[in-house]
Amino acid sequence: MLSSSIDWALRGGTVALVLLIAATLMRDHGRLTAARLAALFAVGTGAYAITSVAGFSPQLGLWTVPLLALSAGNNVVFWTLSAALFDDGFRLRWWLLALWLLLVVGGTVGCFLAWQPLGVALTLSSLAFAALAVAQAVASWRADLVEGRRRLRLFVVGASSAYIAATALAQLAGAQRAAPEGMSLVGAAGLLLIAGIAAWSLLAVGRRQSLFAETADLAPPPVAEPGPAIEPEDRQLVVKLEQLMTAERAYRQDGLTIGGLAQQLGLPEYRLRRLINQALGYRNFNSFVNRYRIAEVKAALADPRQAEVPVLTMALDAGFSSLGPFNRAFKAETGMTPSEYRRVGGFSQPIPESASPVSNSARSNLAAH
Repeated sequence: MLSSSIDWALRGGTVALVLLIAATLMRDHGRLTAARLAALFAVGTGAYAITSVAGFSPQLGLWTVPLLALSAGNNVVFWTLSAALFDDGFRLRWWLLALWLLLVVGGTVGCFLAWQPLGVALTLSSLAFAALAVAQAVASWRADLVEGRRRLRLFVVGASSAYIAATALAQLAGAQRAAPEGMSLVGAAGLLLIAGIAAWSLLAVGRRQSLFAETADLAPPPVAEPGPAIEPEDRQLVVKLEQLMTAERAYRQDGLTIGGLAQQLGLPEYRLRRLINQALGYRNFNSFVNRYRIAEVKAALADPRQAEVPVLTMALDAGFSSLGPFNRAFKAETGMTPSEYRRVGGFSQPIPESASPVSNSARSNLAAH
């Protein structure tokens, strides 16, 4: 009896926290897709906190159906949320909604039928979605320039993935059937811990270190925001960085990473990340580099002497690895395809100026000193 009371108390605290998280996200970032997904994941987590308690049964009444549905589809929401957080070009596709509906229907029906093969399949799918979320987090983590956001993102994805994996493995091993009350209590404590840290971190992260970047359909074309006044010790580093990117065109290097660029500058990686973020206003390393690359291509497209040069050749020469990412980045910045840009004549600007995000955001700060 005492164990059950503690279990419900822990789960009640989790529900309260995740609802607070959902309300805060919708209040502060409600127009952003990633924030909406995060709010839905929080609500789904609250539903799971109730439906996963020992002794919960669909036979308790019709009120359990929406809770079961939200809980069943939450793994898809989690994976989609991870993609939205880490991929700046993320778009919510119809097939993601279809996949969510499939899991909702399958999970809800599985609870009523108690068909073991379906239960095993759903458990394995939760492992797969957790693995996909971790892969997404690891793949794009180094390109994130906002330190507070990097730490919070990794915790949210890492802790949630670990919890999902541990729960799924316990189900496959039969631990929940062997000791339902004990496993329920452990699960409730884990949920409350994750929800508590997530709520505290979310409320502590400032606007400039937000989890959520503006999506392309809501934000203007990506340009560097003017950073704060550049510290004296960073001024020479900014000039050196601009020289490396404009005169030496380091952005053309195949597979350029922030670690490789830091090595060329003789800086620790964290120092270069802070410089690009705080002095130049960029939140993502790929966006910083792509601005140089796209500026070079824009100048080439506007050059009548290169009218016969294929767009793919220009993109590869500028450092893009393939045509698809280039086309997406180019349209996000200019609002038109490369062919359309070439057709209207582009903008005939010298490459060093147009290809220098440093000049656009920091030159005035440098001149002021």
